[in-house]
Amino acid sequence: MSAPDDQSAYWNSTGTTKTFGHPLNPAWTARIDRDAAVLDYGCGYGRLAGELAALGFTDVEGVDVAPELIARARAEQPGARFAVLADPPGLDRPDGGYDAAFLFAVLTCVPDDAAQRALVAELHRVLRPGALLHVSDYGLQPDERNRERYRRCEARYGRFGVFETSDGAVCRHHTRDWLDGLFAAFDPVDEREIPVVTMNGRPAVATQLLFARR
Repeated sequence: MSAPDDQSAYWNSTGTTKTFGHPLNPAWTARIDRDAAVLDYGCGYGRLAGELAALGFTDVEGVDVAPELIARARAEQPGARFAVLADPPGLDRPDGGYDAAFLFAVLTCVPDDAAQRALVAELHRVLRPGALLHVSDYGLQPDERNRERYRRCEARYGRFGVFETSDGAVCRHHTRDWLDGLFAAFDPVDEREIPVVTMNGRPAVATQLLFARR
């Protein structure tokens, strides 16, 4: 059974109360010109887009599937532009229209294989050659609590690493082989692993990857 790839109902209700905290890497962000056209895909309530605007980026656009989150983003982050994705993952942008993109804790919210591939393919389309893609997401976590829910949900969703949260979301943690294959059309530039806190307040390790659009 395939995991659901449309969770807009969750993100327009329970998801509007969440706090996201994956941090920017200052050294990676410094590689981008401040007047570059920057995309924050799956921007949620606009935290990351607001941080980029505060750093002096003048052309930041955030997009998300959830109108309620976009409404919050527009109210809280006036330094960036925001839009609702009408037909995800499709973007209203010509080929090569962005100079950089951020994909922070988004793949974890798109548990289906085909949906992840379509999202990454769309990012590849809208990024110009040489543009940087900043990714922050979750690999498989080693603790027993996570391992138990991976095992419990594997038969239902057909993928070890997909799980259900206690408040109704279906999420995914990833093997490194999967991430490497997913971004095979990009050139790897740098990577790191860092401690983060999940949207439900749990400690976790995030994998951050920097790619260049080939």
